[in-house]
Amino acid sequence: MIKDNQQFFNRMHVVVDGAVTALSYLLAWFIQFTFFADKSAGKLPFEWYMFILVFIVPGMLLLYYAFNLYTPKRVQGRRLEVGNIIKANTIALLGMVLILFLRHQDDFSRKMLFLFYGINIFLETLVRNLIRIFLMRLRKNGMNLKHILLVGYSRAAEEYIDRIKQNPQWGYLIRGVLDDNVARGTRYGDIKVIGRIDNLMVILPENRLDEIVITLGLNEYDKLEHIVALCEKSGVHTKFVPDYNKIIPTKPYTEDLLGLPVINIRHVPLSNTFNRMVKRVMDIAGSLVCIVLFSPVMLFAILMMKLTMPGPLIFRQERVGRHNKPFQMYKFRSMEVQKETEEKKGWTVKNDPRVTGFGKFMRRTSIDELPQLFNVLKGEMSLVGPRPERPQFVEKFREEIPRYMVKHQVCPGMTGWAQVNGYRGDTSIKRRIEFDLYYIENWTVGFDIKILILTAFKGFINKNAY
Repeated sequence: MIKDNQQFFNRMHVVVDGAVTALSYLLAWFIQFTFFADKSAGKLPFEWYMFILVFIVPGMLLLYYAFNLYTPKRVQGRRLEVGNIIKANTIALLGMVLILFLRHQDDFSRKMLFLFYGINIFLETLVRNLIRIFLMRLRKNGMNLKHILLVGYSRAAEEYIDRIKQNPQWGYLIRGVLDDNVARGTRYGDIKVIGRIDNLMVILPENRLDEIVITLGLNEYDKLEHIVALCEKSGVHTKFVPDYNKIIPTKPYTEDLLGLPVINIRHVPLSNTFNRMVKRVMDIAGSLVCIVLFSPVMLFAILMMKLTMPGPLIFRQERVGRHNKPFQMYKFRSMEVQKETEEKKGWTVKNDPRVTGFGKFMRRTSIDELPQLFNVLKGEMSLVGPRPERPQFVEKFREEIPRYMVKHQVCPGMTGWAQVNGYRGDTSIKRRIEFDLYYIENWTVGFDIKILILTAFKGFINKNAY
């Protein structure tokens, strides 16, 4: 039944996309020749533009298919979908302009094509998000569900169940777990172990399952080939959730070694020279703009510090940066001048007597962090990245927290994914590292921009800063 539903929704998606494309084209024609038409230039009659539409609609649908816009959207992110819509429309625009150039067709309005490009991206994104919201509501109400069975009780199975339960809009219904080492009837939440793995030979022919999810423990991987063979014979779609997800990245970087798949333990997009160059250009431009933009705030802070506290205005502290190299990080001084040995003792605590009155204000509003814009200009820091830590704490955490040192594979940042999610100041270091690792493994320019926007809206005020 779910397969029929999926085919129905796919067909509906194609019909809706065709209608949106035609509507966008007509709107572009209407706007161009109603408001922006150049009376002195020749133009093709309306019938010619409609004739071209006969080729544009199927062409756009083929491009959407090529960019995976008709694959199931249960767990696909909106950002990825919008990116694919933009890519498909950009190729279509370039293709149409090239065809017109090669055919020397000067009377066809190029401006109308650019209008069509913008309108189509906007309407396509809007309509797909409305469809996504509609399907999510259906699934939350128990319709359009996928029935799945887990094979193997492990940490991976528990984490998979947790995520399914936290996201009912995905539309997954777990029927149970099969395992040879856990007693029948054992529960994880409301999900039960319903039998042994060999029961697959009975369950697969009798049940209308949509997916089998293999979640074997590390000590049971010798059964994997047999289980996959059983599932493949039944024709049921099979997924594998490895029980070593704490080791491999969220987006595994695979290589094809003459037919042998090789999974790299860590995929860091910023290890790519081009990606680093793009990020560095953004850092230089962004830090210069921020220095100009926040110069009145920095001047105000300098004036207030001069009036309220003795000693140097800038506080320099050694932090560990990319490739474990130490650097001097700048901050506005928010504490009384102390001996270096005293400063190294630990973090600032609540109601710390060392923090000055104006220093508390600077810490709460993150004004004390603004001098780090000059660290960014020097290349020691980035606008976005994991926050740098002091050497003594790096040595402590590298022993206590698995994968802690991975954060030093990229340049530290003024703000980061952990910070905009609330992990600043006196919060869990372990959770902070999980967010940092996600950022490192999933970096994109768009992700950086998202973090900067979130920082602007909710990242400056730090309730955990003392």
